[in-house]
Amino acid sequence: MTDELEPELVRTGPETQPSSLWHRAMGAVTDRLVAQRRATVDSVVEAPAPLKPIDLTDDAAVTEVLDLAERVGEVVLASGTAVTDTSTQVEFIAATYGLAQCDIDVTYNSIRISADRGPSLPPASTMRVVQYRSLDFTRLTAVDRLTRRIRREVVPPQEAHAALDAITTAPHPYNRWIATFGWSLLAASIALLLGGGVLVATVSFATTLLIDRCNRELNKRGLPFFFQNMMGGIIATLPAILIQTFGEGLDTNPSLIVAAGITVLLSGLQLVGAVEDAITGAPITAAARMLEVLVMTGAIIGGVGLALRGAQAFGAQVPPIDMSPSYDITNLPLKITAGAVAAAAFALACYAERRALTVAALSGAGITVCYLFVQHAGFGPVIAAAVSATAIGLAGGLLARRAVTPPLVVAIAGITPLLPGLKVYRGLFALINDDLLVGLNQMFAALVVGCALGGGITLGEWFARWLRRPRILRRVTGVRPDDFT
Repeated sequence: MTDELEPELVRTGPETQPSSLWHRAMGAVTDRLVAQRRATVDSVVEAPAPLKPIDLTDDAAVTEVLDLAERVGEVVLASGTAVTDTSTQVEFIAATYGLAQCDIDVTYNSIRISADRGPSLPPASTMRVVQYRSLDFTRLTAVDRLTRRIRREVVPPQEAHAALDAITTAPHPYNRWIATFGWSLLAASIALLLGGGVLVATVSFATTLLIDRCNRELNKRGLPFFFQNMMGGIIATLPAILIQTFGEGLDTNPSLIVAAGITVLLSGLQLVGAVEDAITGAPITAAARMLEVLVMTGAIIGGVGLALRGAQAFGAQVPPIDMSPSYDITNLPLKITAGAVAAAAFALACYAERRALTVAALSGAGITVCYLFVQHAGFGPVIAAAVSATAIGLAGGLLARRAVTPPLVVAIAGITPLLPGLKVYRGLFALINDDLLVGLNQMFAALVVGCALGGGITLGEWFARWLRRPRILRRVTGVRPDDFT
């Protein structure tokens, strides 16, 4: 009976208790019911018993499995996944093939594994350096599916390597111009969400298109990302200066163009991963990622500041700051739509699949509604950001399971509409004009809002993992990991 329900189970000892048989059967049925709708990071909490464990005395076979685990970890870490989730996924791959006792060390740019092969064999150790950072959500989703396939079928290591090679070497699913369109659409949506009109949204769209194409050319020539972000800050500011100087009589707020450009540039940084690492006990990687976020943000600020100083030197007018609340419930349908389009546009720019775009749009609309109403209720932007991010982390985690999409895709796309680009510009403008108190206040507020967004997503995903189990699994209280061996 057990073999009919779950032919993958392996017996390691005599089965003498009927209750154990029932628990095995119920566990197998439950696993099949929920396997297709669980995010990989939740499915790998307990690795299954290996169907065909490798020969632990074969150094080549052991190295092959460890290399496979590290390469999977490389893709998810490079995409911004937190250290704890990356370690869990690496450990799961190794345990599936019989290497259940592994010490895994994941840092900002490296993955190390030491596998215990028993008292009579020396441990096997290997290390892989992560050479790149990539926001390719299609690749992340494909690796997610491969991991779930390994979970269900225990794919031979050679076949798994071949599948992983095909994933990592495959071209982007659509043309780069479509990704450029996604970034530009993101900027236009942010401009509308902040209260800008059609002119501001149109200029933001064109400005971001220019930023993306310019930075792609600079990237081909090997210019470090620091200077690419600085160039992005300069380009984002110049149209606003021109409108402020020569657009007399136009009923518009040019500063929102700068804010939209800053938000687009901030959205590519690994803020969520940095905060989640700090919260979940990976301080080294958290410090490295946060330092990268701060340095790249400094580059954006430097570019904007350079453009503003240059404008003042040549007698041009700079866009003033408006300290009125940037988010309110006026034009609510438009802002909800803008939030949804912003999240979907970010996912599109990161090469997400079509069904992931729908989930991202729902996430962006949800976080926008939650933020607007929490702030309208009298809470400040920090609390509103934290509450909204927690709600979207929970809802996004559950939506990700329905769409078989990694929760990271939903989380990063969902918080994009609330990134504090306008606060960064307000702080920089005040500092340039020697208003130190206001400038530091706005800069610190931007940092705190960013941390609140990252922390809220982490808490929301934690709630989602607690709620992931269906009723049938809650009733089978006797099922334990050792029941599946």
